[in-house]
Amino acid sequence: MGRMLRKAQRRLQGGLQWLWQQEGTPGQRARGLAAGIFCGCFPIFGLQTLVGIGMASVVRGNHLLAAAGTWISNPFTYVPLYWFNYRVGSLLLGQGRQWPGFDALHRDDISQMGWSVISRLMLGSSITGTVCAALGWWLSLNWLRRQQRRH
Repeated sequence: MGRMLRKAQRRLQGGLQWLWQQEGTPGQRARGLAAGIFCGCFPIFGLQTLVGIGMASVVRGNHLLAAAGTWISNPFTYVPLYWFNYRVGSLLLGQGRQWPGFDALHRDDISQMGWSVISRLMLGSSITGTVCAALGWWLSLNWLRRQQRRH
């Protein structure tokens, strides 16, 4: 078991190192990652990666890091992320209609939830995405610049 974990850890580290060594300046790589993180905060299942890559093109960011940044939402984080986004939107717009439950996310019934829920979810996603993308951009830019100075 320990050997499998070490092998998995080496693969993960190698994959992360490969991602961080993508082409572009630290600014381009950080902008790509931030574009992906922003798009990953939205409940647009199946389109997050494409929209993230498109946004990376607009901000002249690295496309591969944009795709990786969308992994902020994945099957393990969908429920807490979208619940949090809904709560943020509800703080600003008021309670509105009751949250329909997490089963609606799994049934792809987001379009049936109504404007009350969707508006809160999208506003919360926008705010969360902006904050997380800005933080991801700043942290990755500083880290990448330090790495560049070392080499």
